[in-house]
Amino acid sequence: MIIAKTINEVREYIAIWHKEGLSVGLVPTMGYLHEGHASLVDRARSNCDKVVVSDFVNPTQFAPNEDLEAYPRDFEHDCQLLEEHGCDLVFYPSVEEMYSPNAATYVEILDEMPKQLCGKTRPIHFRGVCTIVSKLFNIVKPDKAFFGQKDAQQLAIIRRMVHDLSYDIEIIGCPIVRESGGLAKSSRNTYLSVEERKAALVLSKAIFHGEKMVSEGIIDANKVIAEMKNMISAEKLANIDYVSAVDGETMMPVDEIKNGVLIAMAVYIGKTRLIDNFIVGGQK
Repeated sequence: MIIAKTINEVREYIAIWHKEGLSVGLVPTMGYLHEGHASLVDRARSNCDKVVVSDFVNPTQFAPNEDLEAYPRDFEHDCQLLEEHGCDLVFYPSVEEMYSPNAATYVEILDEMPKQLCGKTRPIHFRGVCTIVSKLFNIVKPDKAFFGQKDAQQLAIIRRMVHDLSYDIEIIGCPIVRESGGLAKSSRNTYLSVEERKAALVLSKAIFHGEKMVSEGIIDANKVIAEMKNMISAEKLANIDYVSAVDGETMMPVDEIKNGVLIAMAVYIGKTRLIDNFIVGGQK
């Protein structure tokens, strides 16, 4: 597996692969990889001739009060996992490599889409996401890019960006990977104490309960959301940021549940903010 730390290195390898007629898949990550990331690499491996994984904690998607410095990092472990899953190249740049000191250009969606759900409390987050993903697309020039459904709003926003900017890249969403108890895999799970990890199971329990209600024919979004909130609120360590039903493409709120509706949540367990979701009718 190649470890590339500069943009020029990546471009040199990509140019060789493209000249050979090989397809390239990109898996953008912020490192501290787990089985959820591994599933994205596996999907890319099965879809593309070459797989590139970026391992970069992107500062532009963190607000000053968020956990940029504390965000977990373990590049040695990341490399071990990536080699085991057939990654061809890992792009591991410094902040200085990705952002020059006078960088002043951002990619941003200017409608209501990034202001919903996570955007309500993280107003600069998706501007940072779109900017770094756009840069990675320009560097790697992938044929396909793979993102996890756990970050459903991010996935929808990336799809919108790709459409609006006419990127010739297929965006592939991959299912949420869960721990044995149901908790969605996340790099931030490492912040949880033993007690908090047990309490965090309330997120997936609420998700599964919401799915059951929908499967039983309940189409009143407010009723489903209310029951899910009640379930989460019963856990003393949980503090709800949001539980919402939105259109899965636009992220705008809906009252009626039908195929394509996204039921999403962000919940603090202690000081750790966790997200989870499901899509009515399955992933698109």
